[in-house]
Amino acid sequence: MKKVIPPLFVVLFLTAEALATPRLDLVVLGVAQDAGYPQAGCEKACCRAHWEGREPRRFAASLALLDRQGNQAWLFEATPDLKDQLELLRKENGGRPPSIAGIFATHAHVGHYAGLIHFGREVMGGRGVPLYVLPRFAEFLRKNGPWSLLVELGNVEIKTLTPEVAVEVAPGVKVRPFLVPHRDEFSETAGFAIEAGGRRVLFLPDIDKWEKWSRPIEEEVAKADLAFLDATFYDEGELPGRNMAEIPHPLVVETVRRFDAQPAALREKIRLIHLNHTNPLLTDQKRRADLLARGYRVAAEGEVFPLSP
Repeated sequence: MKKVIPPLFVVLFLTAEALATPRLDLVVLGVAQDAGYPQAGCEKACCRAHWEGREPRRFAASLALLDRQGNQAWLFEATPDLKDQLELLRKENGGRPPSIAGIFATHAHVGHYAGLIHFGREVMGGRGVPLYVLPRFAEFLRKNGPWSLLVELGNVEIKTLTPEVAVEVAPGVKVRPFLVPHRDEFSETAGFAIEAGGRRVLFLPDIDKWEKWSRPIEEEVAKADLAFLDATFYDEGELPGRNMAEIPHPLVVETVRRFDAQPAALREKIRLIHLNHTNPLLTDQKRRADLLARGYRVAAEGEVFPLSP
């Protein structure tokens, strides 16, 4: 005889299943290069625009994966602007400060991990906050102060990642690290593919040049629903008196040149992020409008992208 499941059981089962599945949004917490905008010591017109009240401040590049139902969040980067970014996240979460369920950091350049100091005993006094990093980065943090003290005191708990091996941080929520070529003085450099609710987000704020990577960036964007890409500098000559070859990044004009030949649907996935204080996309509305007309987007602080089905 065929077994009949009572309707009430079905309702309870579905409710329990729904409760087990996080309601996830991706929140943009920052869009600027490591030192934010404006930058210390800058007397150029780009930064004067902020000090004279014509442009808002922008935080260093960071994302948050926010589980509203569980009131928890995973941060992507621990930037020097972390305390302000946590406040931005609290406001986005309806005034509730979410617990930090984990931090994914790409590499050991100042704008990507210096905010870890806020989890020390002098500030928040974190308790075993999971910190996901690649092996060289993990070793660097364990062996060098002040970061080593965070580990010794249990403020953070290092979770060593393996390239191309995804970690599941919540039911149906996975983060896969991958290696990219960059200036790796203290650690290797990661990008992250975030998978949740059947959607995929590419977070790649730092890389030397697209052609140095073994993977065509066009193919990686095609696999994603949303792609946050390194846009540190707009064009050559942006830093007069400095050799930009010493700080290689894909120029915005180079990225645009590659993707102009691609379908519009591919360009619409792109959010340019990690903008240096000199990058005109921060202050030049015409440049931004021109890019928008061509199908590109510049990431904006406070933007929210729903990931749950």
